[in-house]
Amino acid sequence: MSAPKNMGVVITTYNAPEWLEKVLLGYETQTAKQFRVIIADDGSGPETQAVIDRFKARGKLTIDHVWHPDNGFQKCVILNKAIAETPCDYLIFTDGDCIPEPKFVEIHQQMATPGVFLSGGYIKLTLSVSQGITEEDIAKGRAFERHWLMQRGQPANSKLWKLVKTPWLKSLLNRLTPAGATWNGMNSSTWTDALKAVNGFNEDMQYGGLDRELGERLCNYGLKPRQVRYSVSCLHLDHPRSYDTPETWEKNYAIRREVRKTGRSWTPNGIVK
Repeated sequence: MSAPKNMGVVITTYNAPEWLEKVLLGYETQTAKQFRVIIADDGSGPETQAVIDRFKARGKLTIDHVWHPDNGFQKCVILNKAIAETPCDYLIFTDGDCIPEPKFVEIHQQMATPGVFLSGGYIKLTLSVSQGITEEDIAKGRAFERHWLMQRGQPANSKLWKLVKTPWLKSLLNRLTPAGATWNGMNSSTWTDALKAVNGFNEDMQYGGLDRELGERLCNYGLKPRQVRYSVSCLHLDHPRSYDTPETWEKNYAIRREVRKTGRSWTPNGIVK
């Protein structure tokens, strides 16, 4: 594998058209222009379709809408469908509630390395700050300024250091952070061939660690995780999660324990059944 030729951004969504609109505005303002937007839609209704149609009509983005009927939480299923159908050789994974910073795609493209997956960062916004971000705030880049966010009520904590602009400081913080380089669904990327080599996402997984499980199998396959959470980040918009239950977390933990114990990279319930 050499440098990526066809970049794709896989955005998961489910009935959150207001958030998806802000996210797509973020991709319209990217410094990189040659990439596809692949919306992995876990059964959203007509309001989401209307947002996607509107952005297609604007003509600034190349958008693929991968959809299946609503059958409960089936994120891994729709993600595998997106991976199987895409022509892209390199994929960034994020969510429909994560607004990318202006150089989000450019940085992933620049840092893409054979045999590596990238583990980027995100900043969880409060609900009021999430709701208050406008199209102009995104287009002009001020939503990614630490002081601007704090003025609007975002807590002034260390999380905002992910928005520093100085390249050497970003690199230093990547090296100093105690956080492990794990696959997180809000901001991670790797090669499509590697994803297919481990058979994609494990469709037995429900909400709670499903992204980490994929990362653990990628590591078992031989990929090295690289911590870039200060180099490339996104703004995570707040919302409730009705599908977050102790039972699904325990089921998922058991699957992840088995993956670590056996060292396997392939999941039988993935892209290929």
